[in-house]
Formats: sequence, C-alpha cells, structure tokens
Amino acid sequence: MKQVNMEKKKRITRAQKEEQMIPDMINKMFEIAGHGVTYEDIKDRKDAWYTQWTITEQQNDEWNLWGKNYLMKNLKMYAKIADRQMSMMGLMWGLKFDKAPGTDNTDIT
Repeated sequence: MKQVNMEKKKRITRAQKEEQMIPDMINKMFEIAGHGVTYEDIKDRKDAWYTQWTITEQQNDEWNLWGKNYLMKNLKMYAKIADRQMSMMGLMWGLKFDKAPGTDNTDIT
C-alpha cells in the first residue's frame, strides 16, 4: 500500500496575522505611492521616516480602501472597525501629503 504524506498545514494565529499586518500595510503604502522602499528598509529607523516621502490624497484613498479590505478579509474586522484602524495607521505611519497640483497653501486673510 502506498503511504500518502498527510502533513497538516499549520494555521496562522490571529496574533501572527496582526504582526504581519504592519509590514503588509507599509509595503502596500509605499507601492501605491510609487516609492521603491519596503518595511525592511525602515523598520529599525528611529527618526520620522514617514515625512521623507509623500503620497497624494488619491493614492491615500486607494491605500485606505485596500487596507480596509485587507483587514476585513484577513482579520475578520467589521467595515467600521477596519476604517477606524486605517485612520489610526495613517496617523501613526502615513506618509505626508503631496500638495495637489494647482493649489497654494497660503492663508487668505
């Protein structure tokens, strides 16, 4: 009789999924923003690395939508909770916004 290799694939725990979430989110943010940087490049930096690169509002919206879907699929979050999580990630690690073309940031007084 032929012996079949029936090794079970270990399931990844929720804690492991949450740990993997941060590198995935940061890598996707840099990818959408068009920068050739990865989580591995910035993970040990202690400075404000997120101010070194920019992202447009449209790219940020795309990243937020991608992240929301990622959280809902991988961490089984409800949509409202995933939105809130993405807002927090944007505050903690989001790149600074690039000025939209044709706008001026001067105050009108």
